[in-house]
Amino acid sequence: MGAAGVTGEPRFLAAGDTALVVEFGTDVDPAVNRRVMRLGEALRSAGIDGVVDLVPTFRSLMVHYDPTVVRAAALEERARALLDDAGGTVTAGRLWRIPTLYGGAYGPDLEEIAERTGLGVDAVIETHSGTEYEVYMMGFLPGLPYLGILPDALALPRRTEPRVRVPAGSVAMATNLTNVYPSESPGGWHILGRTPVELFDLRRDVPILLQAGDRIRFEPIGEDRFNEIRALAETGDPVIRPEGAA
Repeated sequence: MGAAGVTGEPRFLAAGDTALVVEFGTDVDPAVNRRVMRLGEALRSAGIDGVVDLVPTFRSLMVHYDPTVVRAAALEERARALLDDAGGTVTAGRLWRIPTLYGGAYGPDLEEIAERTGLGVDAVIETHSGTEYEVYMMGFLPGLPYLGILPDALALPRRTEPRVRVPAGSVAMATNLTNVYPSESPGGWHILGRTPVELFDLRRDVPILLQAGDRIRFEPIGEDRFNEIRALAETGDPVIRPEGAA
């Protein structure tokens, strides 16, 4: 056992008859997620016939395949071989800067977060926006990114009483993660603020803005700027563009 949650050899698990799961660990851990991303890159580059889709999560990679083209045993053999070539570093994902209005009606939990963490409101904003996050996986809503790792100073358990409605665009945090709700949803995370950017919009050629492996920085803005960006977003304009891969 190396870093926390990192297992030695990955586990290969069948998920029905059209998917193979490669599990690298047991915890939400950067080292585990990097192994997931490295294998995903290797499989994508290999262009294996019959592989339909790759779905990375915090600690595993699900490989969807067409069983009429490639058998599970053959796919596992290819994946195992690629593991030997999947060392080194992961190609850095695109960097997105997400404008965020912190506090007030847009971040109803900000003051409570400041009190519970022992930080002032300004320090919470500076700490949250001063960290670069990775998109570890896409979540239970279309376009919802799970971002880590949150600085230890901000780590809090989920709310004891989840909200029935969390507004679209809400920037929230819980445990050692942060995220952005792309649409209105129930939720039990602490809400720091809101972004006017639409992370999921069916009017766009590519409706989902972010993808696993991308990098995120939150940029504090005022309410006037929020409203300006919101007006653009309502036309279907994604408003923000990635800064490219390193």
